[in-house]
Amino acid sequence: MTLAIGQASDRRRRAFTLVELILVLGLMMVAVSMVAPRLSGFVRGQSLGSEARRLAAVMHAGQARAVSEGTPIVLWIDEKTGRYGIEIETPGEKGDVKADRFTADENVRLAVVQGQNGAGAPPMFNNLPAIRFWADGSVDENSPKKVQLTTSGGGQLWLIEATDRRHYDIRDSNE
Repeated sequence: MTLAIGQASDRRRRAFTLVELILVLGLMMVAVSMVAPRLSGFVRGQSLGSEARRLAAVMHAGQARAVSEGTPIVLWIDEKTGRYGIEIETPGEKGDVKADRFTADENVRLAVVQGQNGAGAPPMFNNLPAIRFWADGSVDENSPKKVQLTTSGGGQLWLIEATDRRHYDIRDSNE
């Protein structure tokens, strides 16, 4: 049979053989096995950064709440369970209906570093270390100066109190 352009049609279709398909799949498996460990490290690094940003955002929310309500707010951190949250320092009979609680990513560990504080004892909330935000938005001078976030892979970030005691900065090192 001749096509309209004058060339003969080839009824046989060209396709991959089974051996070629198996060879390509084998090469893909080798490539994926080489990339997977690096990809898991990348994902862990992302969870560390996002957890540090979330904790910093919770700190800002606690400060804003302290200012707007005109009362001290605490950010408590439970290092053993990886939970943290913000609550009014002296809740009423019904508790704090605006309290927020969070759980850190399973790959991230939290540690409160007390460091050199003021003359008083560090703030505690339900026997947990806490950062106290006063009604003017400042951080209590006895509050922990640093919070360390680490992953099992060795990555770490720090939330370190600024010198003006108005906020905490995310840093790569313990400066």
